[in-house]
Amino acid sequence: MRADGTGTSPAVPAGAPGGALMGGARTVLGLGREDRREHLRGLPSGLAIRLYSAMTHLRAFDERAVILQRQGVIGTYPTYFGEEAVQAASVLALEDRDWLFPTYRQTAVVTLRDCPSVVPLLLWRGHPGGWHDVMRYRVAPICIPVATNYPHAVGAAWGARLRHEGWVALAYGGDGSTSAGDFHEACNLAAVVQAPVIFLVTNNQWAISTPIVKQTRVPRLAEKAAAYGMPGVRVDSFDVFACYEVIQEAAERARRGGGPTLVEAVGYRLGPHGTADEPSVYRDPRADLLWAPMEPLGRTEAAVVEAGVAAPEQLLELRSRAFQELRDVGDRLGELPLPSVEELADSVHRDTPWPLRPERLYEPSWARLEQTPPWS
Repeated sequence: MRADGTGTSPAVPAGAPGGALMGGARTVLGLGREDRREHLRGLPSGLAIRLYSAMTHLRAFDERAVILQRQGVIGTYPTYFGEEAVQAASVLALEDRDWLFPTYRQTAVVTLRDCPSVVPLLLWRGHPGGWHDVMRYRVAPICIPVATNYPHAVGAAWGARLRHEGWVALAYGGDGSTSAGDFHEACNLAAVVQAPVIFLVTNNQWAISTPIVKQTRVPRLAEKAAAYGMPGVRVDSFDVFACYEVIQEAAERARRGGGPTLVEAVGYRLGPHGTADEPSVYRDPRADLLWAPMEPLGRTEAAVVEAGVAAPEQLLELRSRAFQELRDVGDRLGELPLPSVEELADSVHRDTPWPLRPERLYEPSWARLEQTPPWS
């Protein structure tokens, strides 16, 4: 398979709404049985197990986070159920020196680089301990404003190219982010300066409650790449093996000086936008049932067992271990005290400004007005 995105279209559940949207997407799990088995058996030793293990960890994190939110331990949480394949592949397909630029929906990818799971959970608790070491893990702070991480990734990648450092940047986004100005500016600049960056857009057909047909006239987001002079590749977002191959190819191309690539990981949002969302208000619930067979964890498990790459007991052990680990992390998280006002202030500023110094945070407003600032 080539980096231009050519390949066999994946198998889509019969009668799935918008099934044609998957057309032209790269696939491994959508191949015929014999071709699929041959492909999986030809993977590097241990790769299928590592990808599956990463997916189970991400699934366990997501499910535990939802439980913690329902218990009031963390705040509103953006779920990513159904996107475990593309997220796991995005980390494992890159080198440890490569940089990741996540959005709010990729909170847990840093844990695939050995960051303790409690750290991103603390972030959603509003705790200063939720800030991970960006230099150690080479994962930028998450960007909640849509598409603002794209220019960050391009700037960093351009700098790497100018310094001949050889690493690649990957920026995450959703289908809605491609309608933002930051996306256009980042893609245009990246192509002009040939920055070694990958724009990984997960197209789940919904930007919160806005369907993709109401935000863009382009039927395939990968086609937008042509406007900037870069390759655009479509891949089945539920297929961890296809996602791995496409991202790895884009990274190798970038490292060779070939510039950026737009990867459209196309699928369907199997869950809500977040814990504060009720999709049944704007989405036909029957669509979830039709797309359910594409759920990536079960789909991957069935394929690797069928191909003889792993035994069911081995996969069960990996899954059980991941869920137990996150269960333990969740229990410890609930026992941690909330941060003090001083901790909140000090976590934002390197040198806390005078109006926010701890001794002033407890003063009533009338007292602050009567005091003379130290610089007067």
